Amino acid sequence: MSPEQQSGQATAELTQDATVTEPVRSGPVAGRPLRSVDLARLAGLSTQQIRNYEEAGVLPPAERTASGYRTFTDVHRQALTTYRTLVKGYGPVVAARIMRTLHAGDVPAALALVDAEHAALHEERGALRATGEALEALGPAPPVTARTRREAGAPPPATPRSGLRIGEVAALLGVRTSALRVWEAAGLLSPTRQRGTGYRVFGPADVRDARVVDSLRRGHYLFRQIRPVLEGLRREGGGEPLRAALTARGEALTARTHAMLEGAGALHGYLARVTAAGTTTGSTAGGPGPSPR
Repeated sequence: MSPEQQSGQATAELTQDATVTEPVRSGPVAGRPLRSVDLARLAGLSTQQIRNYEEAGVLPPAERTASGYRTFTDVHRQALTTYRTLVKGYGPVVAARIMRTLHAGDVPAALALVDAEHAALHEERGALRATGEALEALGPAPPVTARTRREAGAPPPATPRSGLRIGEVAALLGVRTSALRVWEAAGLLSPTRQRGTGYRVFGPADVRDARVVDSLRRGHYLFRQIRPVLEGLRREGGGEPLRAALTARGEALTARTHAMLEGAGALHGYLARVTAAGTTTGSTAGGPGPSPR
């Protein structure tokens, strides 16, 4: 197995290990070497998990005794604490990538990974806020009845049927049929087609979606801003469930932000230690460094 495959396998294994995020207890007297079993006990892990972390680059390479046993230091203990703190906000895959990049000596690239996660979180928060604002811009949807069709100037259906044709929906909303076709082409609407004739048939949910699009377009919302609202309404089944889902998601993002700040603080402390020792690309005794070939 190649080194790249071994690293990938180790990363996959430690992804499952990272579900335990209790802090690593303080080690023995500073400077005293730690065996794999010592570090494992401090972290509440197995010795195999410690090996997985080292092979994946989460820990800096360990020195070996004459008999080939790994020996760790307090720097390895702090690296393990840092990784497990990062996992809470960044997830095991990204956290492992950050630590591996740092231990390879590329500090700017490791920090760029942190920046990318914060930027992605900011973008998600912005999209969530836009969806909420778009949802609030909608009023309560009036029921589509025979009376509303008459008031909109739409002729009653010639024969009873479960849906409305495109012209009837256009008259109901006060828009052109071409607008409905554009919204459909953009993927915002998906009316069914009548068998044989191929005519569009708008059911109650389709009419609701068309009304949502019309209302938001009048508010100058873009298609990309409207799409999440429609997807949420379809998924949650209505405006109130969607509002509840948006609130829950916002709370989850806030919790993740706090976790990311905690992880970034731990990373800052670890980076300050290894940078002060000048070991980001140096020996493994004091801090991270490249693995020997």
